[in-house]
Amino acid sequence: MSGYCVCQTLWQYFVHRLNEMRDERKRRQNEKKFGDWEELPEGGCRYFYEIRGRHGWFARYVKEVDTSEKTTKFWQEIYDDKGLLTEIHEKYPENRRHTKIRRN
Repeated sequence: MSGYCVCQTLWQYFVHRLNEMRDERKRRQNEKKFGDWEELPEGGCRYFYEIRGRHGWFARYVKEVDTSEKTTKFWQEIYDDKGLLTEIHEKYPENRRHTKIRRN
């Protein structure tokens, strides 16, 4: 019976290490794809990258992940030529319509 416990423990360790390697690979992919990121206080990460338009506007794509690099939230921000946020489009976990940012 003690052999079963050792094998079970080794298997659990193997699965744990495999998941860690998968998470690390996913993290490297996200860092390469997005280019910029910040660590979140709860242990996840926020990745983002920007695409410039011809007239000074730009879009910022933002992806938040948990500690195992699973996507928890993804959205697009639209900025005008002055760098002011004008729209947000939440895409994940639920695809919502564009939300216009109103200013007085």
